[in-house]
Amino acid sequence: MVRNGRQQTVKAARRPEVRLPELSGWEDTGLELERDGDYDGLELVEVDLAGGDGRGARFMDCALRRCVLDETGLAKVRILDSVLDGVRGVGTDLSEASLRDVELLDARLGGVQLHGAVLERVLVRGGKIDYLNLRTARLKDVVFEECVLVEPDFGGAVLERVEFRDCELRGVDFTGARMGDVDLRGVRALEIARGVEALAGAVISAGQLFELAPAMAAQLGVRVLA
Repeated sequence: MVRNGRQQTVKAARRPEVRLPELSGWEDTGLELERDGDYDGLELVEVDLAGGDGRGARFMDCALRRCVLDETGLAKVRILDSVLDGVRGVGTDLSEASLRDVELLDARLGGVQLHGAVLERVLVRGGKIDYLNLRTARLKDVVFEECVLVEPDFGGAVLERVEFRDCELRGVDFTGARMGDVDLRGVRALEIARGVEALAGAVISAGQLFELAPAMAAQLGVRVLA
């Protein structure tokens, strides 16, 4: 990208480097999900956590594989150096959560509440997430890769070094978002429902610019006549 005669670069997001230690089985510990719980070095495989209340809990060096998270209460939870693989659920509450060095792989989620959350060095790869609520969240060094996001809400969020690679953004809301080094060039299908004016600080391809031109013109109050 060239601007004002100078070569411009896009800062790449730093990906998480999760190296899990030898893990203990959840069923071997007799633990239950509880508020402000402290969970270290655990592997949860096909555990049904639906309706559980783990508000304020801390997960460190953990792996959750194919777990059920329907209506699971995980507000203000801290998830560190962990992998969530194949989790599924509707209405999972992760509001004001903190995720650092986390891999979310092949998730099938709907109505996930991540508003006010902080995501740092997070990889979201594969899967499909419907109605993802990231309003007022802070994302730094986050990569969305080969996933489908249906009507995600980034309203008022702060995005720094965020990459979208080979994924789909359907009906995305960027209203009031602030962006720096946000790379949208790898989005296969980019549908912006609201907030096209917030793309300052993002990088798009020439083809995407052409597709977004009508929305940008409408935002500027420009009439395009044949």
